[in-house]
Amino acid sequence: MAGILAWFWNERFWLPHNVTWADLKNTEEATFPQAEDLYLAFPLAFFIFMVRLVFERFIAKPCALGLNIQANGPQKAQPNAILEKVFTAITKHPDEKRLEGLSKQLDWDVRSIQRWFRQRRNQEKPSTLTRFCESMWRFTFYLYVFTYGVRFLKKTPWLWNTKQCWYNYPYQPLTPDLHYYYILELSFYWSLMFSQFTDIKRKDFVVMFLHHLATISLITFSYVNNMARVGTLVMCLHDAADALLEAAKMANYAKFQKLCDLLFVMFAIVFITTRLGIFPLWVLNTTLFESWEIVGPYPSWWVFNLLLLLIQALNCFWSYLIIKIACKAISKGKAGKWNPLHVSKDDRSDIESSSDEEDSVLPAKNPHNPTTNTNGTSGTSGTNGYLTGGPCAEEH
Repeated sequence: MAGILAWFWNERFWLPHNVTWADLKNTEEATFPQAEDLYLAFPLAFFIFMVRLVFERFIAKPCALGLNIQANGPQKAQPNAILEKVFTAITKHPDEKRLEGLSKQLDWDVRSIQRWFRQRRNQEKPSTLTRFCESMWRFTFYLYVFTYGVRFLKKTPWLWNTKQCWYNYPYQPLTPDLHYYYILELSFYWSLMFSQFTDIKRKDFVVMFLHHLATISLITFSYVNNMARVGTLVMCLHDAADALLEAAKMANYAKFQKLCDLLFVMFAIVFITTRLGIFPLWVLNTTLFESWEIVGPYPSWWVFNLLLLLIQALNCFWSYLIIKIACKAISKGKAGKWNPLHVSKDDRSDIESSSDEEDSVLPAKNPHNPTTNTNGTSGTSGTNGYLTGGPCAEEH
């Protein structure tokens, strides 16, 4: 184990040439980032998660109820032991052959069985109230941490001159405000990493997991080798648009459509401006070129910049989704009022809908052909499938 640790903490990987870990030990005159400081993030992540539970129950939920957001979930499917067994043990999306077999076994038409499976899938989805509470928690945290980051950075010299991130590197002292900012961000993303498995299931689960992993790696990496100054620029810049997205979702769930439209447009502008404009031209410029001139490359420098480029690739992916939503909204808006969200559901949550959801869920028997729908066609209903057009380009 000692050999593994010695290999992992090799100074020639982590630090510039002629710099050792002994040079960055804390003294009475100066304090530097220490790797063991990051252990504090784990209990704080648990604390943040507990704060979230209290916030959602005693603050977000009353606010949602005050806005007439109901806790009612999707319509429940009627109890049926045979269909329930297929749903839980075999498949949640039966193919045409299985649908025909179930139709003959139950003497239901195919359309009724499709409706049952659709309602049973939706039954496992969270209610609008749950969505609102989650978004309100994230909105509150993102707004706080972004405000703190701006207030902290406007007093620092490296905000106005990014070369200050590299002068006298790595002998740059760690201030209490910078330490708090880093630990708070790291703790929050650890809490997101853990809660992602219990939160609302989204289409981009894998992408978001990769994003959280890359973010935690970046924060940890930049703290250990004392790239904390440029790290604060990265964190604050990426927090700029998040609160607007969560605010747009909250307005969407509360059915304040005009406010939702405005917030979504503001989010799209801020997101694309900061992540496709300012980030590469300002932050990547200093990490790739200014640091090369002042400090010079070394192994961990390459890893740090590769992680930043991975974040930028994810930024491009989400920007593409935002632009796609905007184009779809504009094209639909030609026939009526423009609505960038299109529907009152969050697209990333996979809530399904159908034109026949208002119909009764009781099985409609067809004595002539039990495998044929009442409209004379077999298969799925015309609008069965996923709703499109929610603010699905989040966040980090």
